[in-house]
Amino acid sequence: MKNPTTAYLALGSNQGDKLQFLQKAVHAIFKRIGEVSAVSAIYETPAFGFEGNDFHNACIQIKTRFSAEETLDKLLQIEDLLGRQRTKSGVYENRVIDLDLIFFGNEIFSSEKLSIPHPRLQDRKFVLFPLKDVAEDYLHPVLKKTVKQLTEETKDTSVIKKTSKKLEKPKFKLHPFNYLAIEGNIGAGKTSLATMISQDFKAKIITERFKDNPFLPKFYKDQARYAFPLEMSFLADRYQQLLDDISQYDLFSDFMVADYDVYKSLIFAKVTLQEEEYSLYKKLFNIMYKDLAKPDLYVYLYQNTDRLLQNIKKRGRNYEQDIPADYLENINKGYLDFIKNQHHLNVKIIDISELDFVNFREDYLKVLEEINR
Repeated sequence: MKNPTTAYLALGSNQGDKLQFLQKAVHAIFKRIGEVSAVSAIYETPAFGFEGNDFHNACIQIKTRFSAEETLDKLLQIEDLLGRQRTKSGVYENRVIDLDLIFFGNEIFSSEKLSIPHPRLQDRKFVLFPLKDVAEDYLHPVLKKTVKQLTEETKDTSVIKKTSKKLEKPKFKLHPFNYLAIEGNIGAGKTSLATMISQDFKAKIITERFKDNPFLPKFYKDQARYAFPLEMSFLADRYQQLLDDISQYDLFSDFMVADYDVYKSLIFAKVTLQEEEYSLYKKLFNIMYKDLAKPDLYVYLYQNTDRLLQNIKKRGRNYEQDIPADYLENINKGYLDFIKNQHHLNVKIIDISELDFVNFREDYLKVLEEINR
């Protein structure tokens, strides 16, 4: 999961309730593209390049996980959603909303439909003045001048006036957890969600280290033979890692998010081990578990088996490709049975079978809302 990219967008409207159109655009960008981290003042400027009503212009800083081209596509969708009517005249015209991608990180990029940075921003006061509000010291990656310098040096002589109108900056406030555990079946997306939360809410992330477990590839080929050593090695590794990682943080002031809870060891072991093996395993587990901190909230991401198999195939780990469907179904059942009998944990089950929170920010916000609920 890559870190979000900081990008800058220009917004304009010269039809209807201009402030309302700008505000609706900001909210749509927040819901569909990414966090809105800064909002400029609103400036009034004359129509540029054609006879028309004065514009209201603003700029915003966002953080997004989408690429520049994906961001542009979503901006065009938002324009359509807000009622922009496009013609093929090829000339400037009145519009209820106009959304432009100005900077995208430090990328220098050009294609048929997109050029980054915007090639004419240095010649347009209606972009530069609001952009200066949110990115005064940003260095243009091609011109090697700050936005402040470009504003001072522009040859655009048009009149620009700062208005008293303001845009609201939308924000999602996550409940103030200290320790949040994200759990789920194989391929449910728990690591992706934990990573996104850690990036967006400045949480310390604890991710399960399992890729180098020597028993895992062997287990998928011969479960009966390798189940006990696999589960014992997982138990020892998870216990030691949580003990080490949690001890680094202050449980009363730091926000931690983990993509697993040590109880998963018991759930998987019940599915994979013989009765006598499981009885011994559970005794060892109970001895170790009592020393570990418990999460404020235990989130279980439920996905149906078909979606899990699709996700597993998509991520392409060789040793996972032959996992049978009934094994995943047993794991799901094991988790749900475990959750039903928990009285010491604050548990929330979120069905994400119809959601894709990695590729659709709307779905990500739905999951966050469920966590808060």
